[in-house]
Amino acid sequence: MTNKEILEKANSAISKGDYEDFMAFCTDDVIWTFVGDQILRGKEEVRQYMAKTYLKPPNFSVEIIVAESEFVTAVGKIRVKNKNGQSSDHSYCDIWRFENKKMAELTAFVVPG
Repeated sequence: MTNKEILEKANSAISKGDYEDFMAFCTDDVIWTFVGDQILRGKEEVRQYMAKTYLKPPNFSVEIIVAESEFVTAVGKIRVKNKNGQSSDHSYCDIWRFENKKMAELTAFVVPG
């Protein structure tokens, strides 16, 4: 599989609520950087984030996806529900860096709307 195909499969797992399948596509020391917000280090921190943020599987659409070398960039929209069942919409740009066909690092720009 190409890195782009790996990201597409990983995103499909998240949209189905299969977070452990998603985690299988990540390195053990994966880093997620939400620019201007927080940094998650390692699979356990990512699991904790998904457990509290993705109470229901997020609904997202990828509008643009570009792969070059070890990087895949995805631009789109995501809708998540909070613990009260209220939805919030965001636009995002995710830049993934791959190592040995696994997602190793995410730099995410996420804005409301």
